[in-house]
Amino acid sequence: MYFAAKNFKAIAPAARLLNLKGDSVFFRGFSSSRVSNTGNVVGFAGLGNMGRHMANNLLKKSDKSLVVYDINPEATTRFSTQKDFDMSRVSVAGSLGELAERSSIIITMLPESAHAKSAFMSPDGILSGMKKGTMCIDSSTIDTSVSAELSNAIIENGGIPLDAPVSGGVMGAEAATLTFMVGSRNEEEFLKAKEILQLMGKNVIHCGGLGNGQTVKICNNMLLGCTMIAAAEAMNLGVKLGVDPKLLASVINTSSGRSWSSEISNPHPNVSPNAPSNRNYDGGFGTKLMLKDMELSLNAAKSTNSPVFLSGLSAQIYRHTCNKDDLANKDFSSVYKWLTNK
Repeated sequence: MYFAAKNFKAIAPAARLLNLKGDSVFFRGFSSSRVSNTGNVVGFAGLGNMGRHMANNLLKKSDKSLVVYDINPEATTRFSTQKDFDMSRVSVAGSLGELAERSSIIITMLPESAHAKSAFMSPDGILSGMKKGTMCIDSSTIDTSVSAELSNAIIENGGIPLDAPVSGGVMGAEAATLTFMVGSRNEEEFLKAKEILQLMGKNVIHCGGLGNGQTVKICNNMLLGCTMIAAAEAMNLGVKLGVDPKLLASVINTSSGRSWSSEISNPHPNVSPNAPSNRNYDGGFGTKLMLKDMELSLNAAKSTNSPVFLSGLSAQIYRHTCNKDDLANKDFSSVYKWLTNK
């Protein structure tokens, strides 16, 4: 479920709103020395499955200091007890406002529209402490209307907004091979943001004006959601007709049916080496998050009177999958399990 801007009611404090699991947002348990040189400080909001790897790459590939905040104790422990990075460059803020006060660039990686809106606009949120000239890069995938509202609010408070959602999943976040789809007011601001985004990704693409990054992202994920279901149906049919799944996948992946869903993250176990399907569909991109993105695309399609028949049916299938056992929190390729049990 996602929250349209017109139905959103702010609840303070922001820390309570952002009490999530999985891709939850901020923490307060780990302490280190306070960072004072804000010119080289990045505020990072969101240390879930994606954000923690993105933050790791900032530490690994630059000399920047990080100010972070996450309310999930598991995220706190997971991030702060790492041995592979110089954790003296990591500092913990007591609130989102404090994070903003101590940062020259802020990156947010949050699960849904309501979380992004509350992170910025709650009484102790980012806007309460943001300095003029602070660049705010939102890598969350959220409703286009909420993205526009946040951009306007950031501008009104003297900040520089960019929408920069990502594609590439957890594996891409860990390997720093993400694709960033960026919307900005102008080329200059995009190029400044690119300097930091390319530390976390392989492709940083300027999609045009503010909001265009979100638009491109929801179109991409709408297609991805459809192709995963198609790959699951093809694999299920072939296996039931007696074809070896690895053979079937190898033919598909050297033929016209090839897609990311069939090759990189094949939904049938033991076909793609690093796919979540090999780990009982753990990790990866949650089914409930894919459903959220499909609903974002359907909402955008409705607002533009665009026909999305296949995507509408795909959203229904993910909705059914989310209602099956614990598949809502599994990788969205677990739609294969739902199909094979029909």
